[in-house]
Amino acid sequence: MVNKDIYEIQTPADYAVSIIRHKQVCKKLQISSAKLFDMVAKGLFPKPLVIVPNGRATGWLESDVEKWILNRLKEGVLYALIEY
Repeated sequence: MVNKDIYEIQTPADYAVSIIRHKQVCKKLQISSAKLFDMVAKGLFPKPLVIVPNGRATGWLESDVEKWILNRLKEGVLYALIEY
């Protein structure tokens, strides 16, 4: 007999995954759409994920965008935000 207390059942709430779209990323970073495309093309920002297989809809994991912002802060790139 298996002790069910040993195994935790993970629900979607345990993962808290959130996908944000292009417009939301631009708003979060306070940059233009063209600038975001440029940053992705130059490898300065992560490439978006295809949300639906063989589809056109793309987005980013919100956690990836937040990690990117925090890394920029650590590097001192966003020092202007810290001064205020």
